[in-house]
Amino acid sequence: MDQASQPRAIDTLLAKYSESHLNHTNELIHFVCVPVIVFTLLGIIWWIHPFAAVAVTVLSLCYYFQLSKPFAAGMLAMSALMLGLLSLMPPATVLPLSLAIFVLAWIGQFIGHKIEGKKPSFFDDLRFLLIGPLFVLSFLYRRLNLSW
Repeated sequence: MDQASQPRAIDTLLAKYSESHLNHTNELIHFVCVPVIVFTLLGIIWWIHPFAAVAVTVLSLCYYFQLSKPFAAGMLAMSALMLGLLSLMPPATVLPLSLAIFVLAWIGQFIGHKIEGKKPSFFDDLRFLLIGPLFVLSFLYRRLNLSW
């Protein structure tokens, strides 16, 4: 098999991630909870230091850029929006709000997987913690007829 006919890493990762996200209710839960988890995780890191949140964002964007430039662009826009919102929040509210919503969003995720009847993908491969946002973004890209 030549290299041109082999699936791209991003397509393989999304296909594998999708295997445990086939139930419509679980997908809807993920559409809400995954972006919320990203935002609140950035909030927790922001509380440690805003530069740390920016650094984590840049590192994740480097990984996304290797997988797909269009996805990296979407994640850049989403990350910039989230970091901008964090910068506008009163500093004393960032950590307690982020922690509380982070926990609630993860509870939502596990409820979705209980409904699905399959364990979360990241139990098999931690990379899927970074693929989750791309899974959600892929639905938007398909709706807008954008390739990745």
